[in-house]
Amino acid sequence: MKKETYIYGIRPAIEAIKSGKELEKIFLQNGLKGEGFRELFDLIRTLEIPFQFVPIEKLNRLSRQNHQGVISYVSEITYQRIEDLIPFVFEQGRMPLFLILDRVTDVRNVGAIARTAECAGVDGLILPARGSAQINSDAIKTSAGALYKLPVVRSQNIKETIEFMKNSGLSIIAASEKTPNDYTEADYNKPMALIMGSEGEGISEEYLKLTDKVVRIPVLGEIESLNVSVASGVILFEALRQRRMK
Repeated sequence: MKKETYIYGIRPAIEAIKSGKELEKIFLQNGLKGEGFRELFDLIRTLEIPFQFVPIEKLNRLSRQNHQGVISYVSEITYQRIEDLIPFVFEQGRMPLFLILDRVTDVRNVGAIARTAECAGVDGLILPARGSAQINSDAIKTSAGALYKLPVVRSQNIKETIEFMKNSGLSIIAASEKTPNDYTEADYNKPMALIMGSEGEGISEEYLKLTDKVVRIPVLGEIESLNVSVASGVILFEALRQRRMK
């Protein structure tokens, strides 16, 4: 990882946050106390910045700098708000197409998906604030720079984000092996969001319950499923095909 993407120490982290710098995640030493830490933690909770308490050994492995028990990873991108993105897309006269990733933790998969999504005309990529791959230099590189062009939303609550999308007039389609519905049978020619899950765990049941349709990609070989980046591309370009035919 590039050294300049990290901020070391309590006060530098506080000042970075107050200056408006976007932080991807903050690692905090277990048992950290003191007035400075309390001020930092209040900011973390107020602004809902992803954080993790870790042993000091992990922090020492990340850096030999005087980190004071705090290492902050500076985001490579500026995150957007779904509340702003949806109205903006409608105002531009476009039919919204969003992609939600549930528990996709491999940075290269996220990068590859972002590249495909940008090529397919996706209006925004939604990632959970926790349980998702970080947008780091590897993700940026794998995306071929698409993550600099594609709006990305970091959602603190995916369920609430999906509900907001539904209330905004978007149809929610999910990809899962647990359905007989072929992906080509779905109607993508309307405002919509596609949910893709991790290869190991799939999509959370609570999200599946909110969908308008669940589809699957037929697989004829012995391997039961496609890589999530490939599967995302298959469905997104079916959506693009249907939209271009109208």
